Amino acid sequence: MTTELPKTCDVLIVGGGPAGLSAAYALRAAGAGDVHVIEREPEMGGIPRHCGHSPYGMREFHRLMGGARYARRLTERAYQAGAALHCNVTVMALHPGGRVSVSGPEGLCDIQARAVLLATGARESSRVARFVGGTKPGGVLNTGSLQGLVYLDGLQPVRRPLIVGSELVSFSAFLTCRYAGARPVAMIEAGNRPTALWPAHWMPKLLGTPVLFNTELTQIHGKARVEAVTLRRDGVSRDIEADSVIFTGKFRPENALLRQSHIRVDAATNGPEVDQYGRCSDPSYFAAGNVLRAIETAGWCWQEGRSVATAILAALEDRLPDRSSAHRISNSGDPIAYVMPQFCVTSTVPPAFEAVQLRFSRSARGTARFGAKSYRLKSRPERRITVPLLQGDAPMTLSFDEAT
Repeated sequence: MTTELPKTCDVLIVGGGPAGLSAAYALRAAGAGDVHVIEREPEMGGIPRHCGHSPYGMREFHRLMGGARYARRLTERAYQAGAALHCNVTVMALHPGGRVSVSGPEGLCDIQARAVLLATGARESSRVARFVGGTKPGGVLNTGSLQGLVYLDGLQPVRRPLIVGSELVSFSAFLTCRYAGARPVAMIEAGNRPTALWPAHWMPKLLGTPVLFNTELTQIHGKARVEAVTLRRDGVSRDIEADSVIFTGKFRPENALLRQSHIRVDAATNGPEVDQYGRCSDPSYFAAGNVLRAIETAGWCWQEGRSVATAILAALEDRLPDRSSAHRISNSGDPIAYVMPQFCVTSTVPPAFEAVQLRFSRSARGTARFGAKSYRLKSRPERRITVPLLQGDAPMTLSFDEAT
């Protein structure tokens, strides 16, 4: 890994996960100049580095890999392509025009880049954000903390945990528990069905862990360590013994830097507002991966990093249209929770995002209209929906007529 930070560079990539590393590789492979990746953790790789199980790598390397091996492979490819990789570097501030203040092993400094790619990923919602009451004992974790303790530190932090959530990452937490020799007491979901696609929720059932729907965690009990939890199901509360609680999912973009900067944040996605090239309100900045909207798979973020890298290369060659001419892509509201990208500019340069991504706030089916095109849609919350990108000269609204 490279240790000396530059004062100037062509492209600065903030975040060494799948999106950032794939962008670094793509930029260098396409002949971009000076490409630097900065990562606040001691190693590159992002969330997959913390995950010891499969499946990773089919889209990228056409083979199944564990998370740690997958992260190493991404890192090696970026490094071998000529990208400079810097770990233990924290971004302190984002300034107009691509100037970034960072804190690294050699102290504080500013880096002036021609283009900056934000690939800071997402994080799980905390206990506080979920409004769970009770005491504050040890043994309350999220999936990332659990996997770090198990796969990176070789510890067994839990034995009889309660897993909260039924997203894909929830089953990753379950597999991590099994790897560490733990036996979850239950997996609970507030909704009436699993968030992850069928048949994921059969795995814990087949291995002896009950999956409880329409169930909420209302209280955590214990002093030094979690001792029990209170669950509410169909209006009835009951206590069960557990030595830990693992909160999973409900991801949010890692947007603390954005909130403190001049870059506009979309109220619906909690990520930066971008056009079809992944370009932010300050055209020196681009974004890719789960900082745009939480949450997609590592493979999806890897592809976004590659696609946005192509747009960055076009920007370095002064081939992108002016960002000030962008037209907003809006939505008609419920049940459409958000759309991404939020803007589109008229251009002949191929977009990084060939489709508008949207999600529903609740289960719904009906007809979506975007320009002159209509699409039959049926989806649940947390499911990715894509509609082909419409490029034009007027404001665009994606509307939805729900079927009765």
